[in-house]
Amino acid sequence: MFNNLGMPELLIIVFVILLLFGARKLPELAQGLGKGIREFKKAMRDTTDEVKGSTDVANRDHTDDKSKH
Repeated sequence: MFNNLGMPELLIIVFVILLLFGARKLPELAQGLGKGIREFKKAMRDTTDEVKGSTDVANRDHTDDKSKH
């Protein structure tokens, strides 16, 4: 994702963020961003587990139906 961004570009982005939000708000923003990323990853993991569980149940039911015939 950041393959095309070099050090000068990243420094400019950090400088603009500092100007917009100030140094005092930066830790709060980073903390909020971290929490958001953790919640997103947890939701993705939960959804993936649920889909895998549903698929396993469906495959088991399909296999049971075949063995009855």
